[in-house]
Amino acid sequence: MSLAVRWIRLLMVVSAAGFAGAAFAIRAPMDGPIEQYSGAALSAAIVYTIVICLRPLISPLSAGSAAVAYCWFIEFAQLTPIPAALSQRSWFARQLLGAQFDLIDVAWYPVGVIPLIAAHWFLQARTRSQTDPAPALTS
Repeated sequence: MSLAVRWIRLLMVVSAAGFAGAAFAIRAPMDGPIEQYSGAALSAAIVYTIVICLRPLISPLSAGSAAVAYCWFIEFAQLTPIPAALSQRSWFARQLLGAQFDLIDVAWYPVGVIPLIAAHWFLQARTRSQTDPAPALTS
């Protein structure tokens, strides 16, 4: 495993922890629509960082698509009784699976991922431009 891949994975773990901390800090004082929507967006951001941690060389669009698809899968699974039953038994399961379906969350997951896709693309393009040799001048 290359040093760059190790650094990417470390950065993703730190980013996921930062997003989780932000989500809990926003939710701690009260429980309203802002806290709920930011929680959905930040949870999608956490999933994005997990995707990058697992597959560091994945393209930004693929990582974003995988993160949003996973979040939507979990959200729509909440239409079944299984996540609610698991969430009643475990705080951790509630954090991972939620307890009830909310259509508004479906719209907020991409909001949490789109800025990360843009940042990922920017950093990827910047890295490529720094590693590509300068074009040869021809006369």
